[in-house]
Amino acid sequence: MEQEQTHLPSEFRWLLQPQPAPVSPGLDQRVRNHVNPLSALYSTPASPPHWERMYAHLDQPFHLDIGTGTGRFLLAMAHAYPNWNFLGVEIRRPLVERANRWCQDLQLDNITFLFANINVTLPNLFAPGDLARVSIQFPDPWFKKRHQKRRVVQPQLVTELARLLQDQGQVFLQSDIQEVAVEMAERFHQHPSFHPAPPGLLPENPLPIPTLREVQCLRQGLPVYRYAFVCKLD
Repeated sequence: MEQEQTHLPSEFRWLLQPQPAPVSPGLDQRVRNHVNPLSALYSTPASPPHWERMYAHLDQPFHLDIGTGTGRFLLAMAHAYPNWNFLGVEIRRPLVERANRWCQDLQLDNITFLFANINVTLPNLFAPGDLARVSIQFPDPWFKKRHQKRRVVQPQLVTELARLLQDQGQVFLQSDIQEVAVEMAERFHQHPSFHPAPPGLLPENPLPIPTLREVQCLRQGLPVYRYAFVCKLD
């Protein structure tokens, strides 16, 4: 996807700006920054969605954003690229509910958000070859060693993505924590279906729209570690 200038209606330009988003009714402003995905609360897979009720054109390529947070990045992508379908999966329900209200406000028919633990729900979401691109950006770092099994990119997730991505499907990873970025990249390196594209760190974001976390890091002169992979099916 080539980078280009993204234009949004004036009332929605906050999607791309590091400022507070409009407050939606019913959103608990004390949403937790971190949620333990290994808790029993998140151990039940979400039911398979009825995609035909959520997307106007199911024949369009799918971009899955894992750990989508507030959803502002993905909403901007969906507005800029109506010929793609976008799904954001997030484990914090209030953020998902608000993001879906924003979908309605923007009148977008190529995006939805799902409350789910991606590591237990992903097998229910897609058939093999359904995904064209996956992004995992600034996931929870879980610094303590005993908590690192809570990190989202686990070997079983990589294996499942290899099953669901189409041939030449893309994976984009980034984090401002080097240890986290390297670990994610190593897990994809270790799977025979994934090949770095290109090898090593990416100097720039290949996607045309940054996340707010990325914008904030770059404005503060902080490094962002990025990797890209392509899925090659033999």
